[in-house]
Amino acid sequence: MHIHDLSKKPSILNTFISEIRDKSVQKDSMRFRRNIERIGEILGYELSTSLSYEAHKTETPLGISETVLHQKDIVLCSILRAGVPLHNGLLNYFDAAENAFISAYRQHKHNPESFDIVVEYLACPSLENKTLILADPMLATGQSMVATFEALKPFGKPKSVHLVSVIGAKTGVEFVSKAFDSDTHLWIATIDNELNEKGYIIPGLGDAGDLAFGNKLQQ
Repeated sequence: MHIHDLSKKPSILNTFISEIRDKSVQKDSMRFRRNIERIGEILGYELSTSLSYEAHKTETPLGISETVLHQKDIVLCSILRAGVPLHNGLLNYFDAAENAFISAYRQHKHNPESFDIVVEYLACPSLENKTLILADPMLATGQSMVATFEALKPFGKPKSVHLVSVIGAKTGVEFVSKAFDSDTHLWIATIDNELNEKGYIIPGLGDAGDLAFGNKLQQ
């Protein structure tokens, strides 16, 4: 797998990462969502440099401009609900993309420290020979990303796969590296060292879905 860790090169991205981690800033859910969206825009730009491009001519009022444009074959898939702000950020840059949405959540049965990934809802166009961008803001164990990709397989075989996350743990990055083909790309804003006993990233930021949209009732 090709891993693109944007934190290795200091940039304005660090400001947005710092703010989504900051407990005092997290109290403003609108600002949290907007920062995730802006991180998605930056990740989308970096990802765009690896896409396929083709020559294109644009007629202006004064002549013809020649440039290269990326091929419009992208399907952008996000994991609900935490993935919505990240999806919006990516969609701001890939506005011609087709869209897919999937729900995947942790189901704790008997032991709170162990869980299964449950997929309940999926809406997806054909993925056959297209560029799939699979987005999930928190790459903790990596199990949700893998389960989501498995659920998408009946919709066709993409020609390329790009994973996009905001914060990951080394354990999760290693897990997806083994689960996906070697030519898969992972675009991630930063990688933390640890997971706690419940599978949450340390230092991480907490529950991205709750911070973006409010606390949920536990079932």
